[in-house]
Amino acid sequence: MTIKKIAKLANVSEGTVDRIIHNRGQVSQANIDKVNAIIKEHGYKKNIFASNLAFNKKFKIAVLIPSSKIVKYWELPLKGIVKAAEEFSKFGVELDYYYYDYNETSFVEVAYTIFDKEFDGLLIAPIFYDASVSFLNKCKEKNLKTIMIDSYISSVPDLAFAGQNAFQSGLIAGRLASLNLSRGNTILIIKIAREIEITSIYFDRLKGFRSFFKNNATFSTVVLKELSIFEANDSILEVADFDSVSSVYVPNSRVYIIAQFLKDHNLRDVTLVGYDLLDKNIDYLQDGYIDFLINQKPDQQGYLGIEYLFKTLVLKENPELIHDVPVEIIVKESLYV
Repeated sequence: MTIKKIAKLANVSEGTVDRIIHNRGQVSQANIDKVNAIIKEHGYKKNIFASNLAFNKKFKIAVLIPSSKIVKYWELPLKGIVKAAEEFSKFGVELDYYYYDYNETSFVEVAYTIFDKEFDGLLIAPIFYDASVSFLNKCKEKNLKTIMIDSYISSVPDLAFAGQNAFQSGLIAGRLASLNLSRGNTILIIKIAREIEITSIYFDRLKGFRSFFKNNATFSTVVLKELSIFEANDSILEVADFDSVSSVYVPNSRVYIIAQFLKDHNLRDVTLVGYDLLDKNIDYLQDGYIDFLINQKPDQQGYLGIEYLFKTLVLKENPELIHDVPVEIIVKESLYV
C-alpha cells in the first residue's frame, strides 16, 4: 500500500495523506478518519530509512564500558560494538565512547559526564552494582534509551540487557567442576580481583556455582573452599592450597593466573574452570592446564547492544528487552572447530 493508492481510495490528494501520516495538521477530521480507516484495513508502513535520510537525522549513542587497558577482556565486546557501529552508520547512527578504569570511583566520574551532553541512547556495562543502580535510575528519569551488557541489574526495571544469565553460567561451572573428584571431595573457588570488586555478575556466578552443589544430593559430601587474592599479589598462593583439591573455579577471565601456578608446580590433575577466550587463557587451554572455558560471547553482546538501540531509535520498533546469549563451553578439542 502506497500513499498514492491510499489517496485514490480516500478520494483526497497525496499531500493530504502525507500530512495525516506525518501529523502535520491542516486536514479535516473527516479526511483523517477516512485515511486512517484505509490504512488500518489495507496496511501502510512508513519508510523510516527514507525519512531519516531525507532529514539527515542523526542518532547519538553513548558507550560506557571499562577500559581494555586495565582488563583485556573489554577488547572483545568493543570489537562487536565497533562492528555494529560501522554497519549502522549509514542510517545516521553515531557512537561516542566513554571508558572508565576498573574501579567504582572512575565509573561514577565518567558516567556522569554523559549527562552534560545530549544522547538518544546508551550502551552500558554496569559492573559496579550500587553506583550503577543510582546511575541507571537517573537514565530512566531522563528517558534515555538504555541497554546493559555483561552485567544485568534487575532492580532497575524495564531496561534492556544483552548477555549471559550469570546464575545459570555458575550452575554450569559447578557441573564442570564436579566432573573430577578423584583427588578428594574439595573444590576450591579462587576469587581474583584488582581491588574489592562488588559486581552483580561476579555475585550471581558464585551464587549459581554454590547452588549446584547445595541442591544436588549426589555431591552432599563436596566441600567448597574459598580463597581471595589480588591479581598483583598472586605470590601468596601455595601448593598446600591445592591439597585434596579436585577442581578449581575462577569466576572471571583471570583464570590464566591459576593456570600459570599449576604449570609452575606441575599440578596437572586439578580440573580448572574459568571464563573467556583471552589469548593467555587460550594458551593454557591448549597446554592442558585449563580444562574448561565458559565463553560469554562478549563480541556478540556488544553487537546486540547496538543493534537493539538501532531497532529502538531508528526503526521505532519494540524489540525484546532481554536477549540471553547462550553459554558456550570451550575445551581444547573444540577450540577451533
